[in-house]
Amino acid sequence: MDNHFVSIVDYDLGNLFSVEQACRKVGLTAVITSSADKIQKSQAVILTGVGAFAKAMEILTDKGLVDILRDYSLSGRPLMGICLGMQLLMTESYEFGRHRGLDIIKGTVKKLEVTKQDKEILKVPHVGWSRIHSPSTHPRSSSDSTLVGEWEGSLLEGIPSGRQMYFVHSYFVETQEKEIVLSKTDYGINEFCSSIKFGNISAFQFHPECSGTYGLKIYENFAKQVLKYK
Repeated sequence: MDNHFVSIVDYDLGNLFSVEQACRKVGLTAVITSSADKIQKSQAVILTGVGAFAKAMEILTDKGLVDILRDYSLSGRPLMGICLGMQLLMTESYEFGRHRGLDIIKGTVKKLEVTKQDKEILKVPHVGWSRIHSPSTHPRSSSDSTLVGEWEGSLLEGIPSGRQMYFVHSYFVETQEKEIVLSKTDYGINEFCSSIKFGNISAFQFHPECSGTYGLKIYENFAKQVLKYK
């Protein structure tokens, strides 16, 4: 196999096949793998998953993939994190204790608060459709020129602010570098970062592969980035 493929990192957590299918729909050759060699040689990497942060880091460590992913993040090639995969990119998580992450992006992982909205109790985990907003147009935000307000050039390009994406999570990321926040989302009193862009790294708290037409648009944009490296 040559290096014209996308590696979907297999660390035994999450449904990787829906991500693989989304890649194939947009013309990408995707390989589900835990091989360090394949990951190093691939055009792009997708780190996805659901489940516990500490367990995920334990498995990545056991498979010898922690340094591989850190090195890949510095390669300039596209790296996409999805759901737990987004959280693993952070410095640390406070899920059931304090745990070290990949530390590719300076940030922490914190728990959503149970809250009320229109007399309805919004439970955790947050499961379902919620809107993503660019920080500059977020309903609770004043205009802030230090935040990413436009999606041009990102994987969200072509998606109007305010569109709904599909979420399944109990925790969210809080980054130290506010300028990398690509979108925000509300869940009751919780206002959290739902996507980021950090150089060659893009990450989403929601699941693009489960988010219909606009989710597929993210994969189409990802394919355009990936094909630059052929």
